[in-house]
Amino acid sequence: MIGHDVTVSIAAEGGQLQLSAFEPIIAYCLFQSLAHLRTGCATLTERCVRGIEANREQLRRLVDESIGIVTGLTPLIGYGQATAVAQEALLTGRRVHDIALERGLLTQAQLEQLLDPDTLTRPRVLPVAPDELPPPADQTHPMSDDRWPRTPR
Repeated sequence: MIGHDVTVSIAAEGGQLQLSAFEPIIAYCLFQSLAHLRTGCATLTERCVRGIEANREQLRRLVDESIGIVTGLTPLIGYGQATAVAQEALLTGRRVHDIALERGLLTQAQLEQLLDPDTLTRPRVLPVAPDELPPPADQTHPMSDDRWPRTPR
């Protein structure tokens, strides 16, 4: 593969516009590389991928114990609270679910719905916490003042 890549690069360099005498070697190397890739994919599928089964219990436990799922709570509890929950989870090794429930940020039903892997991986519209709404752009955006040149439209 690497040799074919080098050959194509050198042949393309040596060609003269539309009159390249190196086009046959370029085509040959490209088609050989595609054949190697096709064979490699078939071998990988047959010897490595086919037959793999997920350990659903282990995966569920890993998701439940992940700190990253705190992002699913951010629209309702705000960035600051979500960060505090994530930091405590990291320091103590406890679940995000348990910390948020203990702090009274959300109910058990809300947490189960928001932290459900199916909910986390599907597009949806959630309400935004009022304290997390961005201020008007003209007051906070670093490009809003006149220090930066504007692109003409």
